[in-house]
Amino acid sequence: MTRSQRLAKRALDLVLAVLLTPLIAVLFLFTMVTVILFEKRPYFYAAERMKTPDRSFRLLKFRTMEVASGDSGVSGGHKIQRITRMGGIMRRTRADELPQIWNIYRGDISFVGPRPPLREYVERFPEVYAEVLRTPPGVTGLASLYFHGHEDWILNRCNNAEEVDRAYCERCIPAKAKLDLMYQKHVSVCFDLVLIWRTFKGVFR
Repeated sequence: MTRSQRLAKRALDLVLAVLLTPLIAVLFLFTMVTVILFEKRPYFYAAERMKTPDRSFRLLKFRTMEVASGDSGVSGGHKIQRITRMGGIMRRTRADELPQIWNIYRGDISFVGPRPPLREYVERFPEVYAEVLRTPPGVTGLASLYFHGHEDWILNRCNNAEEVDRAYCERCIPAKAKLDLMYQKHVSVCFDLVLIWRTFKGVFR
């Protein structure tokens, strides 16, 4: 991305964040109250993610799974039993991502871009993520819109952490990278607005 594209993207993020904060605040409070009523602490989950190949940040989400010591890697079929009742609802509606408005204000992520990856995959596939993370990571994007459902289908069919890791590395990372690089070639304010609108349509549908 050029410097002008980055500045335009950051300006769009800040304008949208300010405009959407009242709506997000209402949804956040509703979700928070519901989580407090039906779930146990902790209510939030802060996970390390990468915004560049060598810079990490803490991505904020509502917790959707039972806490387990030593948990790592992406979620697959071996973790389905740990998803809480409210967690399943929040994942389907993407309500678990409402706290990420804070990450947007901080400049950790954009509204649109590749999903921020785990450090372990950035270190294992440095050439892939050196290209993908030339674009700031985001809450939604081409890969989120058009591959997320298929990724869940692939990973939920895996029975253990080893199968999940192999499927993610061999099938998900290449497919998502292809879509992320396609977005990178066509990044613009108008394209971001289109993808944000399609994300809202998908959520409220």
